[in-house]
Amino acid sequence: MVLWSKEQDKPSEMSTGAIDAKKEGAPPAYHHTNGSVHPIILTDSPEELRPEAGDYELTEVTSFSERTEGEDDRSEVVVIDCRANAKGQREEDALLENASQSNESDDVSADQSPVPPAPLKESSFSIGLQVVFPFLLAGFGTVAAGMVLDIVQHWTVFTEVTEVFILVPALLGLKGNLEMTLASRLSTAANIGHMDTAKDMWNMIMGNLALIQATVVGFLASIAAVIFGWIPEGQFKMGHAVLLCASSVSTAFIASLLLGLIMIGVIIGSRKVGINPDNVATPIAASLGDLITLALLAGISTGLYKQLDHNNYANPLVCAFFVALTPVWVLIARRIPSTREVLYSGWEPVIIAMAISSIGGLILDKTVSNPNFAGMAVFTPVINGVGGNLVAVQASRISTYLHLVALPLGAPSPTPSKCPTPCTTFFSSSVNSRSARVLFLLVAPGHLVFLYAINSMQGGHTSLTTVFIAIYMTAALLQVLILLYLADWMVNWMWGRGMDPDNFSIPYLTALGDLLGTGFLALCFHILWLIGDRDADVGD
Repeated sequence: MVLWSKEQDKPSEMSTGAIDAKKEGAPPAYHHTNGSVHPIILTDSPEELRPEAGDYELTEVTSFSERTEGEDDRSEVVVIDCRANAKGQREEDALLENASQSNESDDVSADQSPVPPAPLKESSFSIGLQVVFPFLLAGFGTVAAGMVLDIVQHWTVFTEVTEVFILVPALLGLKGNLEMTLASRLSTAANIGHMDTAKDMWNMIMGNLALIQATVVGFLASIAAVIFGWIPEGQFKMGHAVLLCASSVSTAFIASLLLGLIMIGVIIGSRKVGINPDNVATPIAASLGDLITLALLAGISTGLYKQLDHNNYANPLVCAFFVALTPVWVLIARRIPSTREVLYSGWEPVIIAMAISSIGGLILDKTVSNPNFAGMAVFTPVINGVGGNLVAVQASRISTYLHLVALPLGAPSPTPSKCPTPCTTFFSSSVNSRSARVLFLLVAPGHLVFLYAINSMQGGHTSLTTVFIAIYMTAALLQVLILLYLADWMVNWMWGRGMDPDNFSIPYLTALGDLLGTGFLALCFHILWLIGDRDADVGD
């Protein structure tokens, strides 16, 4: 409670306090922050019960033991609970407001920090209703990307420079490393009120756009492609290495810029229409990410490949131009507090995730290069994209939940700190378990729709037999089951160790989705070949 001192003519704030009379024998009164007033009445003299108003000064008493030894031992202490009336409560609120403005010794964080919003209350139906449309949109985007890959795998640059296949999962994984991470960060910022004002919103937008410029990641992906392609074959060609570098950095830069702008528009628009951005932003990022990235990679690599015989300086100049822009994006990201920390600490998950995706690319390269398994190309973006989309939604939702419950970063999460069991992940009553069930139930009908779309357009080189569908669906369900379980463990584990899951979890999870999806799909085609399902006539 805040009390006025006649001598100081300014308010003071204290949790428990006492008013000691300047006149001898006046009673102190203890005031509590809940509005209760506890006067201490000394029964020695009746006259002392009616002191004159305005003769008090503020002192703080921490306990009853602070009474002076000279006080009469015969005095009796009576505590009376008096509730302030409405008028007194309004006066107290006014004094408290004035005190918070004038008392510089108050705790600034306690006075100025907004009350954190309550965690979102969503039913399974509402989660499914908001997720299903962007999930289908993202799935058809991966179907389109698969059709493109099925076509371009026969282009000259893909047949002559097979290391380009290693770039495919790594660059398609940028949607998880950068765009989905951007969507998760901005969705959390929007949900907790960090984008409510125009200034905060534009700061977040500019800093994150600069942060996702993927020149360095594209350069590292090209190095990984050269290494993984050179080690098995034992051949190194400088012209092919520079081609991979130029194609990778230019594709990564242009795709990240376009998708970043799209993500910002989606998140701002979803907040205005009352939709949770966590449910729609990451799938939409994936819906266009695969198609745009793969189309850019095929077009740019083809154009630069044609320059190898006519202009030896084209590819090195492209590399130098995009690498020279890197310091500009670094300076912009450093100016924004919300992205400065990510600029310094966010490279580890991106680089490790890129390496994991490149391993998946090596599997794709070795499998698709075999004419017997050429039908795998059209399904690779689909199975990888669906798994990555669903786990990104779940990771973004869990991260937002941890932010909303107002736990300090590094504190134990509401879920047990030990490794969760599958029953806890999928069958508990928490909102995160509910969303995991909804997302897992979308896998089977979603893949059936996407397989039907591929078959209707006569894409790929594999007929959709009953055996193929059964094996493919088993691989897809197992992939998503593992990813959702890993998301539940990884996000809470990172939170408990002071790492923001918005910046760290999605790159790892989507990269693992690419590796699991490509590995399981390659295993499916090898099993189909062993059991005699060797149909390779569709799409020829």
